[in-house]
Amino acid sequence: MNDDVSKRRLGRGLAALIGEMDQPVVADSEKPNVSPDRMVPIEFVSRNPRNPRRFFDESELHDLASSIRQHGIVQPVVVRTLSVNQHEIIAGERRWRAAQLAGLVEIPVIVRNVDDKTALEIAIVENVQRSDLNPLEEALGYEQLIAEYGYTQNDLGEIIGKSRSHVANSLRLLKLPEPVRDLLAGGSLSAGHARALVPTSDPAALARTIVSKGMSVRDAERLAQNDIKAQSEPKLAAQLRDHKDSDTLALERTLSDTLGLDVTINHKATGGQIRISYKSLDQLEEICRLLERR
Repeated sequence: MNDDVSKRRLGRGLAALIGEMDQPVVADSEKPNVSPDRMVPIEFVSRNPRNPRRFFDESELHDLASSIRQHGIVQPVVVRTLSVNQHEIIAGERRWRAAQLAGLVEIPVIVRNVDDKTALEIAIVENVQRSDLNPLEEALGYEQLIAEYGYTQNDLGEIIGKSRSHVANSLRLLKLPEPVRDLLAGGSLSAGHARALVPTSDPAALARTIVSKGMSVRDAERLAQNDIKAQSEPKLAAQLRDHKDSDTLALERTLSDTLGLDVTINHKATGGQIRISYKSLDQLEEICRLLERR
């Protein structure tokens, strides 16, 4: 796909294609890319291993399965053909899973001939537009498009119909450690909770506190700000402590040259410290001899 075609597709937005995918449109005769509705054996359909969605609520699947037993699958599953009698899901994995629970032997599909890149884009858009992805799955999907296909955050914003800042904030969640990611994926933490934890010193510990106390996002933000402030105070104190005038620095160099060892002077108005660093017992003995002679 050349750049011009890619830009036109981006400008149009894959969100618009979701509606088209779910309709049995007759394709252009010269370049067919959509096949009308048809029924295929369910064993001929497999999940897309690159689908960003990983979590499916079991109770919701059983509820959908009950509905399918009564009414059938109202909306076809969108697939692409991999080989004879082998189709891979582009959109509709939840319906496919529920159909298996319902005991269906065949399901309605729409076949759409797309490449790996477009299939991944459509899977992400379809799930994002329907709020089917948890925040971590959404972020991992964005990361996959960026890593494998060189998308920018602006490109992704155009595709999914979100702002660039939304994409950036989603990607920030991937900086969190695994225990916090697990809480986020399981729904114990919201994206707002998790984003507040990114710059903190111990996100996992703070996440446990947030969950155990049932904190709101606003409370979590205050907790995170207190942690960040606690981190910065020792650094500021160290910077103030380490700020030395030229006379003190000159004296440090003179003593270091005389002893052949590193000498640090921490001078204050009320007093101070001289620290002599040594690396061996021989150096320590030499310091002791010098002090005894004085």
